[in-house]
Amino acid sequence: MNKDEASGNWKQFKGKMKEKWGKLTDDDMTVIEGKRDQLVGKIQERYGYAKDQAESEVKDWESHNKDYRW
Repeated sequence: MNKDEASGNWKQFKGKMKEKWGKLTDDDMTVIEGKRDQLVGKIQERYGYAKDQAESEVKDWESHNKDYRW
């Protein structure tokens, strides 16, 4: 996979995440930039979830979006 393909995949990935977690901002997406632990932390922050709840949501989202892997 070249740099352009990776960039395109990240844009699709961001779109899918924002569909699920609309409170995540573009700045959040810049911080997350493909880091799963950052996604969990930002979901906790934006939605006021406990870590295990945020982790569970991400795990569930991953199981339904197998084309988008970290």
